[in-house]
Amino acid sequence: MGGHPDDLDGRAFRGNAEVSPGAGGGGEVMAASILNERAAVVIAAYNEAAMIHGVVVDAMRLFPHVVVVDDGSRDDTGERALAAGATVLTHPINLGQGAALQTGIAWACRAGFDHVVTFDADGQHRPEDAAEMLRRLHEQGAQVALGSRFLGSAENIRASRRLLLKAATVFTRITTGLRVTDAHNGLRVLRSDAAATIRIRQNRMAHASEILEEIARHGFTYVEAPVIIRYTDYSMAKGQSGFGAFNILLDLLLARIRK
Repeated sequence: MGGHPDDLDGRAFRGNAEVSPGAGGGGEVMAASILNERAAVVIAAYNEAAMIHGVVVDAMRLFPHVVVVDDGSRDDTGERALAAGATVLTHPINLGQGAALQTGIAWACRAGFDHVVTFDADGQHRPEDAAEMLRRLHEQGAQVALGSRFLGSAENIRASRRLLLKAATVFTRITTGLRVTDAHNGLRVLRSDAAATIRIRQNRMAHASEILEEIARHGFTYVEAPVIIRYTDYSMAKGQSGFGAFNILLDLLLARIRK
C-alpha cells in the first residue's frame, strides 16, 4: 500500500497487484476521437445555473455526449444545460450528488456507451484531463481511471482543504487497500462493465468514498492519472466544509455497520 505517489502514475492495479499495460485492452488503441464519441459525460447538478452552460459547452469541445442530471434544482439549471446541448435528466426533488450520479450512470449504461465520465458541475474539471484519462484507461486495459490532483495540481487550494483531502486519502487507503493518492476527486472514467456494476447508495457526498469501496470490493482494475483542479471562489463556496467532512465519515461508518 506504500510508495511515493509518483510511483503510481500511469500504472493499472487490481487490488494491490499491478496489471501489465494492455491487459484486456483488446488490440490497438482506438483513435481519441472514437473513444470520446463512445463515452458519456455525466454531470450531477444542483442549483448550478451560474456555471452549467459554460461547463457543458466546455465538455462538448471534446465529448459530444454530455448528460446533466438536474437534481431538483430551484433555478433554471436544467434549461441552461439543455440550451447548451446536453441531454437533461431531472429529479423532481433534490436527492444528492450520489443519487444524481447513479441516475446518470444507469442511463448511460442503458444507452450503450462504452465509457462513463463523471464530471463536476462547478467548473473545477478540464475536459482535456478527462480525455487523457480515457486514453490511459484504454491503453492500460483498466476498468476505472481516477483523477488525482496530487499527481497533477490544485490551483488556489486552501491549506486546510489540502490537509482534509490528504487525511481522507489515508483513511481510504487503510479501509480499502487501494493505492490511491486522491480519495475525493469527482473526475473519473468508468468502463461500461464497471459502471454497470457499481451501485451508489450514499446519496450525499460520501458517494466518493463509496465508489472506491466498490472498486476494491469487485476487484476492478484501475489507473490514476494527474489532473488539474481549478479552485475558484464559486467552487469553494459550493464545496464541503469541515463539518461536512465529518458527516461524510459518519455516513460511511453507519454504512459499514449496516452491512
